[in-house]
This record gives sequence, C-alpha cells and structure tokens, in this order.
Amino acid sequence: MKIALTAVGCAIGLIGAIGQTAYADSPPPPPAPVHNNVCIDPSRIDSTTYPDDHTILFHMFGGPVKIWRNDLPRACPGLTFEKGIAFTIRGGEICSNMQVVYVINRWTPCFLGPFTPYTPPETPPPVAPAPPPH
Repeated sequence: MKIALTAVGCAIGLIGAIGQTAYADSPPPPPAPVHNNVCIDPSRIDSTTYPDDHTILFHMFGGPVKIWRNDLPRACPGLTFEKGIAFTIRGGEICSNMQVVYVINRWTPCFLGPFTPYTPPETPPPVAPAPPPH
C-alpha cells in the first residue's frame, strides 16, 4: 500500500512539474494597453459635429490640430439626432477617457474615449456635365 501511494504521489509531482515547466517556457502575456490622455482647451472649440452615435468631432480655432476626433467607448443614444452635447469643465480642460458629456434634450450621459487628430477625407472635384449632343 505504501508503495502504491508513493508511486501515485511521484506521478502527481511529475505532472505538476511538467505543467510548471510548460508555463515557465510560454511567453508572458502582452502588457495592458496604455492610453495617452489628450486634453483640449474648451475655449478653442469652434463647433462640434456628430457623424454617428459613436463619434464626436471637435472643430478647433487655431493650433496645430484643426479637428479632434473622439471615439466614444459605447454608442451614445440620440447624439446624431439631437446634435449637441453639454459638459462640465473641471481644471480648464476636456480630457479623453476621463470626461462625461450629456446629450442635450435627453441628458443621456456618455463617456469620452480617446482623442485623435482627424483629417476629413478629400472630396473629389465635381464632374462637369457632358456637353449636349449636336
């Protein structure tokens, strides 16, 4: 009986060692993503537009970035319909990943996501109509 238990104990120990060795040889998990918070000066906001319920474009006066895009972490119901937000400014800035905005007329709270510089897609020049046939 004593021999049988010792053999089982050795087998369990060997399986545990193999499992630990396999784990030790595997690569470490990737690091958690780091969000660089961008803060914008609310006094430089000229206007805002809302392409969809996930995106707010902040059009700015002056400065190197003319438009800041904010990709909301979740849809903000009513954003494109109401076309307006309200927010409280703390510390004189609006910061990515840290601010709550509210859809006007509904007061739905929505968290801001990351700010990224945005360049609108170029629109092709209009095509001239073909001349009428003679």
